Amino acid sequence: MTTKLILLAATLAAAGSAGAQQVVKIGHVSPTSGPVAHLGKDMENAARLAIEDLNAKGLTLGGQKVTFQLVAEDDASDPKQGTAVAQKLVDAKVKGVIGHLNSGTSIPASKIYNDAGIPQISPATTAPQYTRQRFPGAFRVVADDSKLGGTLAKYAVDTLKVKNIAVIDDRTTYGQGVATEFVKGAKGPGVKIVGKEFTSATATDYTAILTSIRAKKPDLVFFGGMDAVGGPMLKQMKNLGITARFMGGDGVCTDALGRLAGDAVGIEGKVICAEAGGVTGAEQEKAMADFRTRFRQKTGKDVQLYAPYVYDAVMVMVSAMQKAGSAEPSKYLPELKKIAYRGVTGDIRFDAKGDIENGALTLFTYRDGKKAKLDVIR
Repeated sequence: MTTKLILLAATLAAAGSAGAQQVVKIGHVSPTSGPVAHLGKDMENAARLAIEDLNAKGLTLGGQKVTFQLVAEDDASDPKQGTAVAQKLVDAKVKGVIGHLNSGTSIPASKIYNDAGIPQISPATTAPQYTRQRFPGAFRVVADDSKLGGTLAKYAVDTLKVKNIAVIDDRTTYGQGVATEFVKGAKGPGVKIVGKEFTSATATDYTAILTSIRAKKPDLVFFGGMDAVGGPMLKQMKNLGITARFMGGDGVCTDALGRLAGDAVGIEGKVICAEAGGVTGAEQEKAMADFRTRFRQKTGKDVQLYAPYVYDAVMVMVSAMQKAGSAEPSKYLPELKKIAYRGVTGDIRFDAKGDIENGALTLFTYRDGKKAKLDVIR
């Protein structure tokens, strides 16, 4: 072959390489059907927004143009469906997974991702067990239940000065977990757990357990579960004349709780809840406000709860891919482990277990039926 032909072949090869484009699939799982579908759709909308933003940047990996594609699945908050869609994502050859919401679906699904060597970042799973399995590719961008439940318990005892506490959980991994951690932390002179009851995540009538609780005259009712149960429960508490404060974790800490509970949400301070995450400082507060505005403009809906954490989880995963110059899990996982990323929700770094370092919690009450921030605690 002549020198000219060799040069021409090299030029054509380079042009072909430059014009080639790789498609990187990123999985997303949330409950887009069932009682907490409003939270699941919130998550999926944020994942789609993140993918749209990434593709608008015209990124490259290893010198090759890349298009990111979201593969979204619905786990319906059901563990069996959760593992089924996890395997579906593995079979689809996704390079990473963002999700799940519920601890009860995320934990069994995490084993499937681990066995396939696919990193998973959860924006909502708070059960400590999720990362204590020590799967190398399991991460979360929110604080876990030990911090959530313990912080709420300390606030109840030290700030609200409650003495008699009743506890209800919905028998889910999340609900039982956050309630257990709350009970562990509810210690102090004269503080008593006067009753422990449970319901289910799909129940609609709580009369029997609330009547039992009413007889024990609690100062506070702590509920481990989601807003779809918490809202109607507040209504039934009001109907039964239970005047105790109501407290819960991030599962009830939504704007939807105000709508579901109606006037039973009561005056400011009647309901106290904590959201896993939170920002402080003018710069981060502006970043979060800007995200909420843009989310509304793009989706036509207000942020429900987890959207900012989903958005950041996608961005963190792709940032690790960029640092590695590859979307292959074995290549970018080491970068994910040592990532330092400033997102909408603040600075994101992971500890050796995959938990977010120095995770924040935000305490809220309800004012005129709307969430109102009390404080951010780290």
